[in-house]
Amino acid sequence: MRAEYDMTEGRRATEVDHLNQLRASKTRITMMIDDDILGAFRQKAEEQGTGYQMLINLALREFLGKRPIDEESLRRVLREELHRAA
Repeated sequence: MRAEYDMTEGRRATEVDHLNQLRASKTRITMMIDDDILGAFRQKAEEQGTGYQMLINLALREFLGKRPIDEESLRRVLREELHRAA
């Protein structure tokens, strides 16, 4: 680790467009999760090469019945609609 860092070119997170887009639809919270549950999400995230917070968010969406549409489902719906239109 360096003793000093040059931050003259640095920007605040609020000045970065893609971070602002993420923040627009999300809320930061603090919550207590059992260690074994968190460990399982972290392990699964590492195996899938993704973030554990995203997996927790997906699990909560699935529990609420608001699962985001995946590519396979989208393709199936498009095929059905195109078949009806033909």
